[in-house]
Amino acid sequence: MTAMVSLRDVSKVFEGSSGPVRAVDGVTLDIERGDVFGVIGYSGAGKSTLVRLINALETPTSGQVVVDGTDLTGLKERGLRPARAGIGFIFQQFNLLRSRTVAANVAYPLRVAKWPRDKRRARVAELLEFVGLTDKAKQYPDQLSGGQKQRVGIARALATSPALLLADEATSALDPETTKDVLDLLRRINDELGVTIVVITHEMSVVSYLCNRVAVMEHGKVVESGDVYDVFARPQQAVTRRFIGAALHDRPRPDIVERLRARHPGRIVTVAVQEVPGVPGVSITERLAAHGVEGTVVYGGITEVGARPLGSLTFALTGTDAAVEALLADLRQHTEVVDHTEVAA
Repeated sequence: MTAMVSLRDVSKVFEGSSGPVRAVDGVTLDIERGDVFGVIGYSGAGKSTLVRLINALETPTSGQVVVDGTDLTGLKERGLRPARAGIGFIFQQFNLLRSRTVAANVAYPLRVAKWPRDKRRARVAELLEFVGLTDKAKQYPDQLSGGQKQRVGIARALATSPALLLADEATSALDPETTKDVLDLLRRINDELGVTIVVITHEMSVVSYLCNRVAVMEHGKVVESGDVYDVFARPQQAVTRRFIGAALHDRPRPDIVERLRARHPGRIVTVAVQEVPGVPGVSITERLAAHGVEGTVVYGGITEVGARPLGSLTFALTGTDAAVEALLADLRQHTEVVDHTEVAA
């Protein structure tokens, strides 16, 4: 089975006032059918340019872009139109037509595609029911909340039954509760309609909640990619570690370690909480009891990524030196351990 999106050594160079800017730099990436694929990176990493290459709003300077079996590279506008019809797009700022009703906004791409009026009405009714906005059909965008506007945007993006849905920072203008509602709707679209979704975001929480695979971008390059849990649990690149640290706040900075030492007796140790394939989970409480060491949680944070725990806990350990050393040796067989006494030394 071919990938839904296949990029091969794709670059995009813009001419800037100070010379060429390489917004996307030699990206090779496959997004499989049925994936919810996250592309994450800080501002300027090249995420939005990448998504514009996927929906052919930008033409690559070099390389090949294939979407749903169609090579978009070098196609003229007439050839791009049918390819774009199979790609839905969700915008950060909704991009709704303020002078048109909710129903008319959802119907707009169907009018462009010259659907008959009766079929348009039936499709709009079906979509508004799916996104939970049947009662808002005759209202105008200015009468809606941010979450409702984004639901209209999602319904519009689904109008022509695309196989691929692109969401560019689709939740960054929403509050946390509304964000969860929108992400749950995207999950339903993937589960029930089988639509492949590409999520462009700078928020790790969005990727960890919704996506099954992720690519991390920096300076126009994909620096790390794979299963979401594997990438976040065992990051290989500094930029990925920064995302995780900023999202979880689970590991104490050196100044916090010093304050913890002043407040708590014993040895300050951070223990990673994560699942490793093929390795039984470790019960820290049981290990503490087995070695006769007392442990007080003094810092930490744990979240779920793909319904699996990820994060770390920092303990103040009290017991004999031999007992603590034996405990740490035991824990290190199962997970990552940072002994802040050794770090300070």
